[in-house]
Amino acid sequence: MNFCSNCGAPVVHEIPPDDNRARAVCHACNTIHYENPRMVVGCIAEWDDRILLCRRAIEPRLGLWTVPAGFMENGETTAEGAARETLEEANARVEILGLYALYNIPHIDQVYLLFRARLLDLDFSPGAETLETRLVGEAEVPWDQLAFATVRHTLRRYYSDRRAGAYRTHTGTIEPMGKLREPSSP
Repeated sequence: MNFCSNCGAPVVHEIPPDDNRARAVCHACNTIHYENPRMVVGCIAEWDDRILLCRRAIEPRLGLWTVPAGFMENGETTAEGAARETLEEANARVEILGLYALYNIPHIDQVYLLFRARLLDLDFSPGAETLETRLVGEAEVPWDQLAFATVRHTLRRYYSDRRAGAYRTHTGTIEPMGKLREPSSP
């Protein structure tokens, strides 16, 4: 940010009083602009023993596979955002079953929240940001063509949980090279 969104004056990047990090500060109107992580929400959309994958039609990671997901919008819950993104990217309608994974990605200022969801029907097709949609079983997941570390880590845990017969919520931090750091046990 170079200019204040309130008054248009140039901002200065400095640590405000009683704060601990640099912020964009406007001395003309005394506004402190806080920039916070962006929330990415999406679904592992299930149909029997298969899940819905989307091949990306946009950067980043054009042409690679992912679960339907995208940035949360103001005025919606995380679950509503995940269902909306699934509709936008795959024209798929889902029932949200619950939060499955929460990953912090501090090096790119994002937090991923991925939900398990049930496809309501098989009437899905690529949306504007998707080249192709496909239902896949575990053996058909294109592991070497997955777009994001979050998706790879989530799907590995998802299939492990499925084999164990119990789904649990997973959390962790994705480091710059895609490595997952899981929370320490108490």
